[in-house]
Amino acid sequence: MSLKYSLLLLAVITSPVLFSQTVYPKITGYFGIMHPVFTFSEHETNVNFRDYYAVGFPTGINIWKSEKIGFSFEIVPNIKDDQGTDKVTNLLFHPGVLVALGNGYTFAGRAAFETSGRYGVTPVFNKTIIKNKTCSYYAAVPLPVRFGNDHPASFTIGFQFGIAF
Repeated sequence: MSLKYSLLLLAVITSPVLFSQTVYPKITGYFGIMHPVFTFSEHETNVNFRDYYAVGFPTGINIWKSEKIGFSFEIVPNIKDDQGTDKVTNLLFHPGVLVALGNGYTFAGRAAFETSGRYGVTPVFNKTIIKNKTCSYYAAVPLPVRFGNDHPASFTIGFQFGIAF
């Protein structure tokens, strides 16, 4: 066998496509629905679905540098319906670091910059529930902490689910 055919055979055998190995950097996108369930501050505790209805639509891109670490950029428009009046209340810019924890779990440590004037951090714990060849479905628990804009500091517990592709 000539050197040319040997090299071609070696290239085919070691091809990541044939063995389903992931090539890095790996880029994925996602879309979700996020419900803030409880929000606690110095002055009050608000409960979504009881006091009002609020929903966010996180949309983002993940750039995985390796199997364990990546960068994510997310934009989240938020809508609130309060006493029959609904409107977009905020747009959240949400860059962060991704850390794969194994078994489908991921931690996202995000900085938060809101058009409402608030800022803070959002740790997110994410779990891939169903994984297919073309997409996966996930559930997440975001824990936003916010400051600024003449409001007391707040802490929220949320629930998010969505699709990644």
